[in-house]
Amino acid sequence: MPLEAAARLVSELTSRGYNAEREAVTRLAAAEDPNAALERVLEEVPNDALVVQADHVESVLSRPDTTGSPRTDGSNAAGATESEAASADGGTAGRDATRTDASSAGSPPSASTGTGPTEGRDSPDPSPVETEGSSPADRAADPAIRSLEITGDMTGESTGTGEYSDFVSVFRDRLERLGTKLRGRVNHRPATAIQGMPGGSDVAMVGLVNDIRSTASGHWLIELEDATGTFPWLVMKDREYVDLVDELLCDEVLAMEGTLADDSGIAFVDSLSFPDVPRTYEPSTADRHVQAALISDVHVGSQEFMADAWNAFADWLHTEQAQHVEYMLLAGDMVEGVGVYPDQDEELDIVDIYEQYEAFSEHLKKVPGDIEIVMIPGNHDAVRLAEPQPGFDEELRGIMSAHDPQIVSNPSTVTLEGVSVLMYHGVSLDEVIAELPEEKASYDEPHKAMYHLLKKRHVAPQFGGHTRLAPEEKDYLIMEDVPDIFHTGHVHKLGFGKYHNVLAINSGCWQAQTDFQKSVNIDPDAGFAPIVDLDTLDVTVQKFS
Repeated sequence: MPLEAAARLVSELTSRGYNAEREAVTRLAAAEDPNAALERVLEEVPNDALVVQADHVESVLSRPDTTGSPRTDGSNAAGATESEAASADGGTAGRDATRTDASSAGSPPSASTGTGPTEGRDSPDPSPVETEGSSPADRAADPAIRSLEITGDMTGESTGTGEYSDFVSVFRDRLERLGTKLRGRVNHRPATAIQGMPGGSDVAMVGLVNDIRSTASGHWLIELEDATGTFPWLVMKDREYVDLVDELLCDEVLAMEGTLADDSGIAFVDSLSFPDVPRTYEPSTADRHVQAALISDVHVGSQEFMADAWNAFADWLHTEQAQHVEYMLLAGDMVEGVGVYPDQDEELDIVDIYEQYEAFSEHLKKVPGDIEIVMIPGNHDAVRLAEPQPGFDEELRGIMSAHDPQIVSNPSTVTLEGVSVLMYHGVSLDEVIAELPEEKASYDEPHKAMYHLLKKRHVAPQFGGHTRLAPEEKDYLIMEDVPDIFHTGHVHKLGFGKYHNVLAINSGCWQAQTDFQKSVNIDPDAGFAPIVDLDTLDVTVQKFS
């Protein structure tokens, strides 16, 4: 059955308030009269059902149509289906005859991450995915064998009041937990202890970067702070590691080793160490061939929301080519929001925030109902701007309940069949790109900016900058454990690569360039869907615009 038939069925189900499993759509589309079959299914589906399941369809198609119309399963009077009869005659009628091999379906080439000069940035085929003639997908696996776990979700756990003690608490927690990853590498001494040591002593300290400034001679003075006080460290301009100073952000945790000056008032740096991902890190992979779609920044409600591209993506998910896509991770900005940037109201197609989420929910219904969806909020969503951002309130969750997505905080870690995915919307990428030299971090290669966050083991290390951070009893933004995949959005640029074997993906967007983006020189990568093979961590980019 051509893709158009499946798309029509999905559209009809959506218009009546239902989602559907892919296998349910497959069976409906394979019926002799799909429209009649659909009507019979909707008459018998339970009143409280939000998702039309394959069992609902099978129950209807397995029984005779008492209205007197032809059997919707395509069987003849003798009980044999047309495809079975054709098969007995050596014919090619039936569902299998319409299948299109993925090798000839016009899909963009698969690209292994970390290869090529731009590590995946330019890998997508610029031409749209050719889904003409593709058939609806068979269910790839029994949902019972799936595994999805959430950790780090702080929704409902916020305790911050804005008091001074909250700020002290969050930085102490950061220093303690990230410092633990560094103290085993150096002979750490507290700041007050270093101040009392004799000149010429070898010293080492683990602390938060309190200040970075250059001297009149071109050297760099870095002030580290720990729980006992502060101490200055001098990085000489002629040392081989001086270029690492360009990568430093205030409030990140690092270790320094060096030698005390004769008066013990300053230390000369011999080495710098970051919490970092071990170079020997080996990521986990799934035990079977299963895929996840990693997307973000849908921006429903904007005049520039690309509805046609989204519909093409949703239609593709119902095809055989996408049969192994069993998970979708959406990294924030489901809607365009209201009042996010100057004169935004002039670029809105839907001006009411709740109506934006209702429209988003309608678009989400087009995604197969048997795909597991996990979503986190972004800076355009109706949650607090300060990070970590808790998941949506009950009213918004109710609006988006048709697909029963798991809605968790920004950031959160999702483990899919043993593969851990750190989901973070990515607002701090603006700060990293602004602070670091262009050759180390840029919008054109957003995954390289993500490498620096992995190196610092923190998704938003700098406090008091452009990224709004909320003080809590603990620092929810630390990368306590190394993720297998680091997934972000926000910057509307597509890029992926590997850093110490961790797959970093920034997934682009579903919004064409707005006037505001033109004013700040952002040319978005819109209509892309990175698909990750969880058993190999390879990436295929599908383009729908």
